[in-house]
Amino acid sequence: MALKKLDAGQAAEQLRALPLWTFDANVGAITREFVLADFMQAFAFMTQIAIAAEKHNHHPEWSNVYNKVLITWTTHDVQGLSSNDTTMAHICDQAFAGYSGYAAASSSV
Repeated sequence: MALKKLDAGQAAEQLRALPLWTFDANVGAITREFVLADFMQAFAFMTQIAIAAEKHNHHPEWSNVYNKVLITWTTHDVQGLSSNDTTMAHICDQAFAGYSGYAAASSSV
């Protein structure tokens, strides 16, 4: 099954379940900053996401500074947002929820 770019209505519907993610319609990408306790937790979180990304063959654009991890999902093959991006955003949120006490510290960009 070929990937398809989400239209505006589909994107809006899927993003309702991702309230901490910021959607840039011009770029067709969603971004969220995750704040963890320290560098080791940030690195562990990134490792979890890297494993999931490899499993799903869909990889993030991201950066890390000490305890902060900034993740952007977009699908270059469709030049915008696809269901792969929202699926991976949910996986990020679920992984982050495992770092108890830090979910409230996260903010969207």
